[in-house]
Amino acid sequence: MFEAHFQSFDDRADRGDSAPRVAALRAELKQRGLDGYIVPRADRFQNEYVPRAAERLAWLTGFTGSAGLAIVLADRAVLFVDGRYQVQVREEVDGAIFAVAHLVDDPPPAWIEANLPAGIKLGYSPWLHTVDGAERFAKACAAAHATLVPVDDNLIDAIWTDRPEAPLGPVVAHDLRYAGEDTASKLKRIRADMQRTSADTLLVTDPHAVSWLFNIRGSDIPHTPVVLAFATVPKEGRPALFVDLRKLGNEIRSNLEAIADIRPNAAFERDLAAFGEAHRTARLDPSSCPEAIVRLIADNGGEILRGPDPIAPLKAVKNATEIAGARAAQLRDGAAVTRFLAWFDLHAPRGELTEIDAVEAIESFRRDTGLLKDVSFPTIAGAGPNGAIVHYRVTRNSNRRIAPSELFLLDSGGQYEDGTTDITRTVAVGNPTPEMRRNFTLVLKGHIAVARAIFPEGTTGAQLDTLARQFLWRAGLDFDHGTGHGVGSYLSVHEGPARISKLGSAVLKRGMILSNEPGYYRAGAYGIRIENLILVAEAPPSVDAEKPLNMFETLTLAPIDKRLIEPSMLTGDETAWLDAYHARVRDSLGPLLDAPARAWLGAATLALNP
Repeated sequence: MFEAHFQSFDDRADRGDSAPRVAALRAELKQRGLDGYIVPRADRFQNEYVPRAAERLAWLTGFTGSAGLAIVLADRAVLFVDGRYQVQVREEVDGAIFAVAHLVDDPPPAWIEANLPAGIKLGYSPWLHTVDGAERFAKACAAAHATLVPVDDNLIDAIWTDRPEAPLGPVVAHDLRYAGEDTASKLKRIRADMQRTSADTLLVTDPHAVSWLFNIRGSDIPHTPVVLAFATVPKEGRPALFVDLRKLGNEIRSNLEAIADIRPNAAFERDLAAFGEAHRTARLDPSSCPEAIVRLIADNGGEILRGPDPIAPLKAVKNATEIAGARAAQLRDGAAVTRFLAWFDLHAPRGELTEIDAVEAIESFRRDTGLLKDVSFPTIAGAGPNGAIVHYRVTRNSNRRIAPSELFLLDSGGQYEDGTTDITRTVAVGNPTPEMRRNFTLVLKGHIAVARAIFPEGTTGAQLDTLARQFLWRAGLDFDHGTGHGVGSYLSVHEGPARISKLGSAVLKRGMILSNEPGYYRAGAYGIRIENLILVAEAPPSVDAEKPLNMFETLTLAPIDKRLIEPSMLTGDETAWLDAYHARVRDSLGPLLDAPARAWLGAATLALNP
């Protein structure tokens, strides 16, 4: 079959390793006079994906998801994961060692306040917790009459004897033909915002923001081409970039030195301490900045000005060049996905394919474009009951043969220099049941409701989230994840601050790219999700409008499986939207496909009600 290059199918989790590792951690706690320790799934940059050297939670617990936190005490341990991982965690983690709690419904600070015995000393690493996060833990410990104790060196690192080395991926330039704006222009916009504050310097602790600001990309972490680096931007004078100098070739270093002071990683903590000793004021985002940075400045006499990261909203609003690149990437990616769907439709009903076969195939079709840099996240390829695991990652042990009469859910994406893609399609293998068709159509109706939304400027994602859920709610159903997330431009596939969710407080602005991905998951049976990327754009003028209006332009191009649709459940407007979308998919992708795939696409995009 095909060969995947950007992701592994090895089982990273091993329940048998947890017991001795937890025992070693408890021994280390006793030696240091601590009663417990917090182990987050985080690195010092608060990334979603982290280097292997920072996979401390997975090493300790066996849990390989992208969001989680463990609290280990002398006589008990608890692992917190969110709704996406409730099935996965019970398969990967030894329940005799770790109790499982819900990261959102029963958050760690609440658990600490309710469960921590009085007098306990709970250790944590200030580099792996944000300012806001550490303060919530400190408050919870105080309420429990316990003490939160910072530990300068990470306790997991002290017992992880074969810990991998830190990454050394080379730094490369992100060409202006993709970025659309040079660093000087970006600095000017950032400094205009800084003039409204009393801060001397902005601390840039998010590597996505650093990479965007300096128009650089890297390969330090899987699937997200950021450079792991910090930066400082003073109101006046040159910015400084703190990076492992071994990652810089002569040309890129020379180009960066023309606009910034290039400093080694080792200088960062010294410079922060000196900044504090000079009694200067640093602006930082407490929701993303490690608490260790605040300690280095404040403990040495400096001042901290808290505020939201000013770069995040600038980065989220794509310029004309980035939008054009996104459209080009979606067109290219849509052709690859359609080639996969045609191939899958030929082989899957025969019982010839496994989940790994599907992952290797979709990556191969993307690689055939000649422009794929990486997948944008580990492909989710769930057949039957595995499709109900929201963030399922197939391994050689879990690999399932795709059988007739099942649903198959494929959530995948690619990283191209001109754009980042993310698409989910749920397809029928054989004949779907009436229940499958009904629930798929309920999800589709929510997807269309978001896609067709027209909303005034100033609208947030939380205000639109209900559109995606309304039809499921009426049937007593729901999904335990957000409806949509922001997407970067050859950066993170999950980009803030914008999102469509119950917690989406950021205003949706023209130029933002988000996902539209409602779903439904019947545990032990099947999963359904339909995902396209959408661009916030200006809506057509309305004579009676009292405010400027926005809408979504659907960017993703690939057919939606009509075999799973119950046409009688769609309104005339919903059917018209689907037929128009499929006509656009057919007209856009047809010229990019060979004859067999083009013929398959023609049949897959016929009007629902011709």
